[in-house]
Amino acid sequence: MADKKYKSVPLHPSEITPERLYLSRRKFMKIASVAGVAAALAACGVKPAGSSMPETEAVGSATQSIDPTQTTAAGSGLLDDLGDAASSFEDIVNFNNFYEFTTNKEQVAELSRNFITSPWELKVGGLVNNPKTFNMDDIFKLFEQEERIYRLRCVEGWSMVIPWSGFPISKLLNEVEPTEEAKYLVFETLARPSEMPGLEKNSYFPWPYIEGLRLDEAMNDLAILATGLYGKELLPQSGAPIRLVVPWKYGFKSIKSIIRMDLVSERPAPFWVMAAANEYGFYANVNPEVPHPRWSQATERRIGELGRRETLMFNGYAEEVAHLYEGMDLSINF
Repeated sequence: MADKKYKSVPLHPSEITPERLYLSRRKFMKIASVAGVAAALAACGVKPAGSSMPETEAVGSATQSIDPTQTTAAGSGLLDDLGDAASSFEDIVNFNNFYEFTTNKEQVAELSRNFITSPWELKVGGLVNNPKTFNMDDIFKLFEQEERIYRLRCVEGWSMVIPWSGFPISKLLNEVEPTEEAKYLVFETLARPSEMPGLEKNSYFPWPYIEGLRLDEAMNDLAILATGLYGKELLPQSGAPIRLVVPWKYGFKSIKSIIRMDLVSERPAPFWVMAAANEYGFYANVNPEVPHPRWSQATERRIGELGRRETLMFNGYAEEVAHLYEGMDLSINF
């Protein structure tokens, strides 16, 4: 598999998930060139055996503008290339994996309604020359917010397409200046039991939620820290106020509500690797050729559609990210 050549697949305009309530006049610009265009949704968690879980999918397409006033569900005419309607905004914000609140996807929005996201601090340290603590005002002042549209592919076999607002992780890392010893980036989600009932109810999980990327993965332009969705601030269920989006990986890699990032020299043990190492690997790249013990990865169901579609290697971003894994056996390094 290491020598196999994969190609990226452009994101069809009709695959964009429409929002019924979004009437802003702003336009979602697809970020051109290798950055592609797409944006992934809420990080997905994984449930214990017998339960379900979400993921991410992405695809690149060059310069194209999308007028959000034309993305309403009623009369928009937005269909995918097979003629099927795209998912609704309501599906995106009401079908979430966020185990800190609950393992029931359809209850996350309700149980996270009172989650406090302001004030918020993001601490960045470890093997860096210039450790910093950013509040959200700092983040908006320092980093120009870009708009990306990424497909989300869940390891459970479902997918969505979502417009994010955010900025490349590389811009933040340039502020803190990683040292030569830094090889990996570790992310940590807030764990606040007073507002997150799932922490105590699901105490068998290895809280807090931890994720990690290799530094070269984090520096890839497709990897972003998202602060908004459909031109609005993130809702709690979507990972407010700041979350990771890595569209070529399964959704559970895109950790939500981040409070800490550390540069380290040794590969970290992410949440789901610690919870079920026999089922979840460190890389978690979308790979239709490597089945999960409980879910085939060859096909997926786009939320809002009845049938299934073929899953794309690296979620269609192969040309942008396949070089990161050159020489690796992706059936072993899953």
